[in-house]
Amino acid sequence: MSNPSKSTTPMPFARFEWMIAWRYLRAKRAEGGVSVMTWISLIGITLAVFALVATLAIRTGLRAETLRTILGVSAHAELYYPRTVQANGAQDAIIRDYESLTERLRAIPGVQDAVPVVKARIIANRARQNAPIELFGIRPEDLARFPAVAESEQAQGDLANLPKGIALGQSLARTLDVTIGDRVKIISPNGTRTAFGVSPRVKTWEVVYIFRTGQGFVDNSRAYLSLAEAQPFLNREAGVDQIDILLDDPEMVDQMETQLAQSSTGPAYIWSWRERSGAVLRALSLQDNALFVLLAILLLIASMNIISGLIMLVKNKGRDIGVLRTIGLSEASVLRIFFIVGASVGTMGILLGVGLGVIFALNIDAIYSVVDFFSSNSKSDLEAQGFFFPPAVLTLPSILSATVLSLALSFIITFFPARRAARMNPVEALRYE
Repeated sequence: MSNPSKSTTPMPFARFEWMIAWRYLRAKRAEGGVSVMTWISLIGITLAVFALVATLAIRTGLRAETLRTILGVSAHAELYYPRTVQANGAQDAIIRDYESLTERLRAIPGVQDAVPVVKARIIANRARQNAPIELFGIRPEDLARFPAVAESEQAQGDLANLPKGIALGQSLARTLDVTIGDRVKIISPNGTRTAFGVSPRVKTWEVVYIFRTGQGFVDNSRAYLSLAEAQPFLNREAGVDQIDILLDDPEMVDQMETQLAQSSTGPAYIWSWRERSGAVLRALSLQDNALFVLLAILLLIASMNIISGLIMLVKNKGRDIGVLRTIGLSEASVLRIFFIVGASVGTMGILLGVGLGVIFALNIDAIYSVVDFFSSNSKSDLEAQGFFFPPAVLTLPSILSATVLSLALSFIITFFPARRAARMNPVEALRYE
């Protein structure tokens, strides 16, 4: 005859363990259950996971939109020549063979286009308003290859008129207090050489196009002239300053750097969009990591409710634990029962949180519209002032990372009160009323 007090070892997660756990989950307060704490735990985890998924979606959307804007306003790679010393002692980095060089670059597999560009940091003036600008000289048909400028949603004027005038960023135009049809004076300190030195070159152009990219460093300071106008104004009649290279796949820029540099007949430098935007990319990564850690902490705090609920359940079910141990259930079996209780609450909260996060991300535009309706400032007004409303982009890795992290935390948290229940002395447990 077997000893009833002797522990048996049933199959892990046997049917009766699930039945007992389910009964405890459904038990009312009067029956020794913790339905209120269960609901509190469920709601807390749901909201925490929802916040995590929604934030990850917005973070992904912000990164994607930032990269889209960066790649939409600048080249994927820029080719420069090193500075050389001329016979007169002047230093020069002008690319004189840019026509043939662009043809060689376009012939490289993976290169979408190669665009000759001149640029300089000079001054724009309108009435008493002065502003430092980064002036680019580019062919109008080539500028059309940069969607953030050419396809700006809030653009004014017509880019096709660039040969007749100048294009300005929206914030720059606001600083100079100009609109389409106004005239802007451009002042270059590197003007004509005279017997008395270098005389600044000043010329006035009509504003024919105003664009908004959403990137402050572009909208605040960038201006475009046609290449034919910019070359003589900036003393670049002999050539250009750089070749902007557009790739079929911007992510391949690192692998193609050597091949791009070798297309030149002499020494050349390649500056990729990753190097140019390194500070922005590092800031985004730092922001991503900080947000993920903060939300993980929030999730951990929410998961602590499971501990409270399970501890109360163990206390209320102490007599049941004693009976179960007396009839032969092992410590492992008791542990699994209470683990199932806590894990079920955590899993249900996680699934609900992920579902709400997905719904939020898919309806982000409608949510922005609701906020816009109740806000004193409209969305369009805020965007005009430089505020950015990032989209929400759902990706499988972000959803999986949120789900796995949440499950791991909830399971780990659940283990400790479950172990406490399993280690209760049967005799002492039977004393619980």
